[in-house]
Amino acid sequence: MGMTVALTGATGFVGRRLCRELLARGHKVRALVRSRGRAMQVLPTDPGLTLIGGEVSDAARVGELLQGAGACINLIGILRERRGEAGGTFRAAHVDSVRSLVKACEALGVGRFVQMSALGVSELGPAEYQKTKFEGEQIVRRSSLAWTIFRPSLIHGSDGEFIQMCKAWAGGHAAPWLFMPYFRKTIEEKSVPLGPLYEMDPMVQPVAVEDVVTAFANALEREPTVGEVYNLVGGEALSFPDLLRHIRDHVHGANPDIEAHGIPGWLGAGVARAAALAGAGGLLPFDEGMALMGAEDATGNAAKASAHLGIEFKAFRAAFEGYAGAV
Repeated sequence: MGMTVALTGATGFVGRRLCRELLARGHKVRALVRSRGRAMQVLPTDPGLTLIGGEVSDAARVGELLQGAGACINLIGILRERRGEAGGTFRAAHVDSVRSLVKACEALGVGRFVQMSALGVSELGPAEYQKTKFEGEQIVRRSSLAWTIFRPSLIHGSDGEFIQMCKAWAGGHAAPWLFMPYFRKTIEEKSVPLGPLYEMDPMVQPVAVEDVVTAFANALEREPTVGEVYNLVGGEALSFPDLLRHIRDHVHGANPDIEAHGIPGWLGAGVARAAALAGAGGLLPFDEGMALMGAEDATGNAAKASAHLGIEFKAFRAAFEGYAGAV
């Protein structure tokens, strides 16, 4: 039987698809959106969808979003800060927004809460993104709500920002134009005192956006998912340069001579830090945290998620080849 689901982040890459999936399953969706104009462009015209314009920091709009809802799904998240914009800091997006939603859910009797987090979050993470996402998780876990937390890896799909960026790199249409960049991790040899440092390519386990959407929708229908934290990762792990080469080899307009080239994560972070201090951080396609996180492995075990949610997570290469022509 369908319920009213309050949804934040509905106009994003995952949110657009999740909105459609929830409606297809017979739920009503109430979406909090910053721009009604954009929402009307990217979300379906459906009598079961209600748009509420406003910010998650606005208590009145949040109350309107949640009043009478059976569940709340929070997809709010940013990879890079946009200071000066509402909700543009990691703390605002990943901590304050969660606190606002959880508090309102508890006050209004919305018992079910599903939170989008990220793989590799930790209070000890090298990036503020990871730390604030983890802090948001703790707010959810300490609440009185029936919660579920998802930690997806790199999410891919035909219109996803990552895949589109990789296509531009592969065609030489985006900086650095001559190669496809990625960040490498630096490993210290600890078996001997003052051991040497060496670099390795990070491993990544991309997850298909359709599988992420199914996980969120299924969680609302499966009682055993309450109180659980799930890794959402694809069915195969591959090195980042292999990932980039596979994309290059299957998208239209790619230059086969453009190769993947690794940059030490610490070096990229230093460049980004210096650029930010000089007021030129916006000229780079990454910030300090993105460089540090990009040098880490993004892999995990999805066995629990598969068992509890009934999902066989797709392997990246096969899934990508299925939609590469549409990129």
